[in-house]
Amino acid sequence: MQPRYEQLQDRRQGIRVSIACVSYGKNAMPGVSEPSSAVLDASVAVRWLVLERGSDDAAALMERPITWVAPRLLVTEVASALRRKVVANELRVEHAVQAIAILGQAASDGIVQFVQDEDLVAPALMLALTLGHKVPDCMYLALAQRDGVALATADLTLSRLAENQGTSVLLVPSA
Repeated sequence: MQPRYEQLQDRRQGIRVSIACVSYGKNAMPGVSEPSSAVLDASVAVRWLVLERGSDDAAALMERPITWVAPRLLVTEVASALRRKVVANELRVEHAVQAIAILGQAASDGIVQFVQDEDLVAPALMLALTLGHKVPDCMYLALAQRDGVALATADLTLSRLAENQGTSVLLVPSA
């Protein structure tokens, strides 16, 4: 089951934050073949948690009946992105903390299943060296390749690399 969203307007800083509700529901599109499982990368997770360009698409994607998996690295990358938003005055501290709590709750509720990173590091390093790309991004690609599932990302470069490697991509537009 996937979270539905309430949008809160923070008038003081002029930002909106997407907060997952406690209730859950599924939103399947009739006649459209869905992957049963996919890797969630941090670029989609951040857009799911905080309103920005691509947030509506990320929320719609997260509501699809897909089993979401991610390396534990996702939590650190999301926290880092939230920190950058706080420093840039794009997000209030309490909203960043709330977003991390929502991500933790999504894991507790089984919406996102975290896998151990240790087994992914060597294949991610090989992909990074072969593709000339960052190791953290290649962790998500290595997981998708290992499990034979799609990769959900808002990163156009990672999307292209994944497709060139024969990995299906669920691309969330970032603009």
